[in-house]
Amino acid sequence: MNIFCAVSAILLMSCNPKTQNEKVENDSLKVLFTLPKKLKEVSGIALSQDQKTIWAIEDAGNKNVVYGLNRQGELTTDVLVENADNNDWEDITKDAAGNIYIGDFGNNENDRQNLSILKLDLKSDSQKSTKVVQTTKFHYEGQTEFPPKKSNLLYDCEAFVEKYGSFYLFTKNRSKGFDGTFLVFQIPNKEGDFEAKLVGKLKLEGGYSDAAITSATINSKNQIALLNHKNINVLSGFTGNDFSSAKIQKISLNHNSQKEAIVFVDDKTLLIADEKDKSEGGNVYEFSLN
Repeated sequence: MNIFCAVSAILLMSCNPKTQNEKVENDSLKVLFTLPKKLKEVSGIALSQDQKTIWAIEDAGNKNVVYGLNRQGELTTDVLVENADNNDWEDITKDAAGNIYIGDFGNNENDRQNLSILKLDLKSDSQKSTKVVQTTKFHYEGQTEFPPKKSNLLYDCEAFVEKYGSFYLFTKNRSKGFDGTFLVFQIPNKEGDFEAKLVGKLKLEGGYSDAAITSATINSKNQIALLNHKNINVLSGFTGNDFSSAKIQKISLNHNSQKEAIVFVDDKTLLIADEKDKSEGGNVYEFSLN
């Protein structure tokens, strides 16, 4: 590492980012449909390129299957991923060409060393099986202990997007003394084993339900929506190599549940899914940005 890169990395890790935070109240969250009973722990959703199919995955302890639903919430297909295990699938996204990717990077204890992003040969809800055609393995820049100290559990992840030929990962803070801090990492969209480059250290306002990131999605205006149990935080004003000065707009959903999945339908409209518990959840919602 040259001196410039070393200094840049130190600054990203140690300096408080000059982010601009803005709060907005919004009451436009509405239930579209209830998820099928077999989908109790949805951890990510993505739309097919023709937007007719909602692809859904579940996290650790569930099958290595991608579920296809139509826009009315009816289950149309179970697609078995033949050559991959569900270690902890935490988000699903697609690129501009419609390729589908699964983030196998759930890392609650911050001790995993087999993190990866899986590119699928998934084109249609008529498929009954698919295969991984590209595996992007990675480890985080800055993580030297597995797990780190309880005050530095910043290497879990449940949220990512693909843009400019790279993946961008937004970590979920599990540190003792939670303060809303999260890290942004960049990884090339390629086959191989990479060090995830730290490109931002940011902070969301509020407690765990307000600020622990559970999913991400990006629109054509280069806005990234980060999901929490109670809010959406919209990032803008960043570049592909630098998120440190991103503007953050916090939008309250006025609703608290275990929301784990989000996707843009268009530049203003989002679909959000939450997990089912005894009294609530297990729905897909529509939300419109102001």
